[in-house]
Amino acid sequence: MKPAHSTSLIFGGARSGKSAFAEQLAIKLSDSKQQVLYLATASAGDTEMQERIAHHRARRPADWGTLEQSLELGATIMARSRADNILLVDCLTVWLSNLLFSGEVDFPEIGHITPPPQFAVQRQALLYALAQAPGKIILVSNEVGMGIVPMGAVSRWFVDEAGRLNQSVAAIADNVVWVAAGLPLYLKGQPW
Repeated sequence: MKPAHSTSLIFGGARSGKSAFAEQLAIKLSDSKQQVLYLATASAGDTEMQERIAHHRARRPADWGTLEQSLELGATIMARSRADNILLVDCLTVWLSNLLFSGEVDFPEIGHITPPPQFAVQRQALLYALAQAPGKIILVSNEVGMGIVPMGAVSRWFVDEAGRLNQSVAAIADNVVWVAAGLPLYLKGQPW
């Protein structure tokens, strides 16, 4: 019997296959009674982002629900997670970027970065929801800290906060999977 509550973090680099792996996991974990709800954090901005979103949409099963949520992810998870569904969140680093730039502040190239006031509130709400929500939750995130340290202050802040967020989510998660070149490496939990 599959547990009613489980949280899985699927992370890796850009174009590593993490989203496709997470989608296949959602299919594998679902049964005829479980609806999959895809929580999309990206907003269609420029043409390139619209193409990325279209690519992701084309890959998903037609019977999955989709809900766009760019900022209040924790509240949405609490409201939508049930024992009889699966939430697939794609992706945490886009959500983190949304939070950082939600205050429409021009950040300095050098110096201290002060995130918008809602950053800490929304981050805490997400972590609370992941620990408390009753259903199966699959989260996709990017690993952005394996390259050189970025030059700009806001880029360094983002890399640091993405790493901290991934660590916090991994601590809560039942399963953590690193995906590279489309291949999963199970870091926490057991293969499904």
